Amino acid sequence: MSILDSIKKSIFVPIHPSGLPFIIIFSLITMIIGWIWSTLFFVGLVLTLWCIYFFRNPERITPDNIDNNLVIAPADGKIIEINEIIPDEEIGLPKNKYVKIGIFMNVFNVHVNRSPMSGTILKRNYIPGLFFNASLDKASKENERLSLVMNVNNKVKIAFVQIAGLLARRIINDAQEGKKLVTGQIFGIIRFGSKVDVYIPIGSKINVLRGQTSIAGETILAEITSKK
Repeated sequence: MSILDSIKKSIFVPIHPSGLPFIIIFSLITMIIGWIWSTLFFVGLVLTLWCIYFFRNPERITPDNIDNNLVIAPADGKIIEINEIIPDEEIGLPKNKYVKIGIFMNVFNVHVNRSPMSGTILKRNYIPGLFFNASLDKASKENERLSLVMNVNNKVKIAFVQIAGLLARRIINDAQEGKKLVTGQIFGIIRFGSKVDVYIPIGSKINVLRGQTSIAGETILAEITSKK
């Protein structure tokens, strides 16, 4: 790839469709306030550029997963939690212990979410809640969230949960019950800072550490070796 191609790829990043209304509104307001008071035009321009940056949707190269046993990161961000817990009943997983991996997205991360594995959505559940900072432990239990249970094969089920944050007030999710997703496929986005939790079977080989940065659709979180 040439230097020019690299520059173009860095600048002309695709935008997630849900961001287009915001970008248009920010642009119109910038032009209006700029016409009234030129100094505010630059403030509006910065906010418009940030809005474009927030809704960016860069291409990702998902690792080959022929055996469908790799768990790929569903979100960009910082891994803030790796624990063995029994998921809340509302998520819809069997009442066993699972490994929970939590990924926190700040306002500068890409917020497009991608499927961690290939499979069929068995259950979708929206839970109203509060809007604590998504990096807090209580956010997984008390914040507004939307959970998906996926049947990876006849023996393995996983779940992933989009969690709203302090500024995130809108969870967008296109994955309905019965829908088939492939690893790395885009299924939603959370607006303005949030968290995604992934629940995988006990016995899986964990490939990441707390504090590590993940890239949605690319980072291998774990390898499922247990068939519980």
